[in-house]
Order: sequence, then C-alpha cells, then structure tokens
Amino acid sequence: MLSFLYHLSHDFELSHGYHANLLYINQAHFDALRQQLSEIQDLAKLTQFLGMDIVISEEATHPHVVWQPIEWTKITA
Repeated sequence: MLSFLYHLSHDFELSHGYHANLLYINQAHFDALRQQLSEIQDLAKLTQFLGMDIVISEEATHPHVVWQPIEWTKITA
C-alpha cells in the first residue's frame, strides 16, 4: 500500500508541479496502510509522515490524492 501511495503522489506531483496534500482512502486500504506502518501509532504522526491529510471514505474504491487549498486539520467548529 505504501509503495502504491508513493507512486500516486509522485505521479500527481509530476503532472501538476506541486505536492498533493489530501489522501482519499477507504477503511480497508487505511487498515492495510496502518498495518504496514504499525510503528506509527498516532494519526497526526501518520499524516505528517505521508505529508497529506487523510479522508476515509467508502466512496474511495481506490486511493487517490488531490490538492486542497483548505488545511482541514486547522478548522474548528
């Protein structure tokens, strides 16, 4: 999973000229990612490691990355 995500973000950067900052992923893929990166327990540290915020959505049948101008982790209600 990690290798796949690396290629996704690398291809995104080559296509657009800037880094993706948001990863859309479903629960099954997220669980596989967490298993591969089991040494990273904290979600904040995982997003820091990936360099992207994570959106878990069952509509994301395949992981995909995008760039969003909004930093979701800094929004408060």
